[in-house]
Amino acid sequence: MARTLFGKLKRGLFMTHTEFLEKAGDAFRRTGPVAPSDLDRLEEALIASDAGVDLSLRLVDTLRDEIRAGRITIAEELRPAVREQLLSLLRAAEDARPAERESGRPRITLLVGVNGTGKTTTAAKLAKRKQEAGATVVLAAADTFRAAAVDQLKVWAERVGAPVVHQQEGADPAAVVFDAVASARSKDIDEVLVDTAGRLHTRTNLMNELEKIKKVAAREVPGAPHEVLLVLDATTGSNGIEQAQRFGAVAGVTGVVLTKLDGTAKGGVILAIADSLKLPVRWVGVGEGVDDLLPFEAEDFVDSLLEIDSGDAPARSL
Repeated sequence: MARTLFGKLKRGLFMTHTEFLEKAGDAFRRTGPVAPSDLDRLEEALIASDAGVDLSLRLVDTLRDEIRAGRITIAEELRPAVREQLLSLLRAAEDARPAERESGRPRITLLVGVNGTGKTTTAAKLAKRKQEAGATVVLAAADTFRAAAVDQLKVWAERVGAPVVHQQEGADPAAVVFDAVASARSKDIDEVLVDTAGRLHTRTNLMNELEKIKKVAAREVPGAPHEVLLVLDATTGSNGIEQAQRFGAVAGVTGVVLTKLDGTAKGGVILAIADSLKLPVRWVGVGEGVDDLLPFEAEDFVDSLLEIDSGDAPARSL
């Protein structure tokens, strides 16, 4: 199963690692002493992949320090050194994630973000992943304002075999969440996944609505919402980071779902998220199918990016 997921991730990241290696590959393939041009290529590759200018410069400056200190002497040591840095960055974001409070049942997860990022399809795909892990799930259609949002969720929910709690268009989203929790309790369901309306942090009424949803969840279940996942579109690249920073500060986000990763050659945005938002990427979308939402694994991502075979990573340790 792990190898299957790694293979799907590699296919989903094909454009990203191909473009990255086109720019940085010569630095990794060379033998002999490290040349200044090697670091220039790495810097260019990181920036081009949407890792962000500041982060890219810092990462390469760290490599220069390692070279000056004699810890890196030949070009063959660059790839494991880059791997170490990227893994350290991603793990630091995971460690910065707030500790989950004591969980009552059902466990409640909110999916939040702006319009068009794929929250609704992600909610259904995540339900399938939860079910495969042995949990029972109900979906709450709390996007009551977008035309056909409920119908879209119902279609996807039918594909994955998950029930949906919904009300009429224009209903109070918090009331939908209340009903979903009540339904989950009556049927002994483990988890409630809440598909919320797209919103910007500047829309005060919608942010107040989200706060109301969170209050209802907290009132009904101790520790809820147990997770608030910000759904980001990978194809927006660095433009989505600033938006996410502002949104995340208001919404109490605990992790990120990055969708449409297969549609961009700029998967370095994952590094920018870890660095800028100090949030872990929890899931990545690599296709349109119901099985194309994958749990994010830092080592698999880095090894895919650097074209290192899983299970055959460099010996250099963290």
